[in-house]
Amino acid sequence: MSRSTVQLKTLVRREILRFVRRPYNTFLPPIITNTLYFAVFGVILGSRIGSIAGVSYIQFVLPGLVVLGAISDAFENASFSIFHGRWNNYIDAVIVTPMSNVNMVVSYVIASATRGILTALLIVGVGLVFTAVPLSHPVYLVAFVLVITTLFGGLGIIGGLWADDFDYLTVMNQFILRPLVFFGAVFYSLDVLPPLWRSVSLLNPMVYMVNGVRYGMIGVTEIDPNTSLLVLSAVTVVVLGVDFLLFKRGYGLTE
Repeated sequence: MSRSTVQLKTLVRREILRFVRRPYNTFLPPIITNTLYFAVFGVILGSRIGSIAGVSYIQFVLPGLVVLGAISDAFENASFSIFHGRWNNYIDAVIVTPMSNVNMVVSYVIASATRGILTALLIVGVGLVFTAVPLSHPVYLVAFVLVITTLFGGLGIIGGLWADDFDYLTVMNQFILRPLVFFGAVFYSLDVLPPLWRSVSLLNPMVYMVNGVRYGMIGVTEIDPNTSLLVLSAVTVVVLGVDFLLFKRGYGLTE
């Protein structure tokens, strides 16, 4: 095993253990939150709404909740780890090593994507308590989940380098990411919107993520999944490129 591989595995292991060892802080909140979502939106409102696009309402909202949980935790993991390391100066132990910038970025992204994927699985597990969870196109489902968790792991790195205090992280996650997801056709179909607002909604990147995961799970989508996957993959490559550049320049890492 090469030295580079050992360095990569070591940092990935440390970052994964950081959140695995704190399950009450990392895994319990999404379980409780999504139980409430399913109970209120799926059971109570779902019984009144009936079905959308040929599936029960609770099955329709499930993919959106998976996206919300996965990207929030992937973003939070990377942003908090980077910022906390800067705040307490222990990130210096990483940047002074002979580890390449590419390996550093890849390590943080892998760990963050892993947390996002685990959160997605937990949400599906909660969903199983309330309804059957179909898998219409598992290859698409896996592809979309991998891409969006990688994307938001990369965005989390940018957020962690940019933030000056913890309030910045809260603002980005609670007041930017979550509203975009809620207006990303999680709880409604784009077809119910007036033409103008439907066109406006298509400017929201979350719409493509939610529809992509929805297609993978229940086979329902209002946007071509191949186009969505291609665009999201291209954006992910760009974001990772920015991460590499920021690490190379030492942005936010050095005074």
